[in-house]
Amino acid sequence: MQKRLWYKAKTYGLGWYPVTWQGWACTLGYVVFVVLVAFDVDSKVHTVPETLVRFFLLIVPATVVLCVIAYYTGEKPAWRWKGEIQSLRNKK
Repeated sequence: MQKRLWYKAKTYGLGWYPVTWQGWACTLGYVVFVVLVAFDVDSKVHTVPETLVRFFLLIVPATVVLCVIAYYTGEKPAWRWKGEIQSLRNKK
């Protein structure tokens, strides 16, 4: 039995886009998390450098988690351009 993909590879470039409700739920959860973190950090911190550090300390791990979910539930990532599929490993 073939597993159902949550994310499909983009036609051009590198990355995925959601195609099932599970993929959309993960993506929406990520967007909501980013917005909540932005409002929370903005309300508690008053200097720009500290705001950026706190924001990125929370957003980078969340982005990594979303990419790992897309990697395991989506198509194999490869650089796609003009209909050609070039594996990143084979590119010199």
